[in-house]
Amino acid sequence: MTLEDRIKAAETRIFKTVFPNTTNHHDTLFGGTAMALMDEVSFIAGTRFSRKRLVTVSTDKIDFTVPIPAGTIIECVGSIIRVGRTSLQIGVKIYVEQMYEDSRQLAITGTFTFVAVDEHMKPTPVLDGLE
Repeated sequence: MTLEDRIKAAETRIFKTVFPNTTNHHDTLFGGTAMALMDEVSFIAGTRFSRKRLVTVSTDKIDFTVPIPAGTIIECVGSIIRVGRTSLQIGVKIYVEQMYEDSRQLAITGTFTFVAVDEHMKPTPVLDGLE
């Protein structure tokens, strides 16, 4: 499998319904909940790519451009955007869809960086042992 094939195969999508228990006082998705979902989808994408133990080491700017109201569907998409020696940078996009309409809109974007670690929590090469 080529690096490009591995990157494509690692793309991860998670769909959720925005229920009232995940919203703030404006009845929109709580930012902390969105960030947790973004960390989760990026972790899964990174793990699918590397098949290594990964830890989150940083997040870059997260842009909340469109509010996500209760009663909508969201799609979180995690994609590998950079492969380093021991690190992976993963872009995450969250789209919002109205339940009963055929449209969706990009609502949140961000970038998460992970480092591959060994059993002693020391950095290890991301691509070690891969074809």
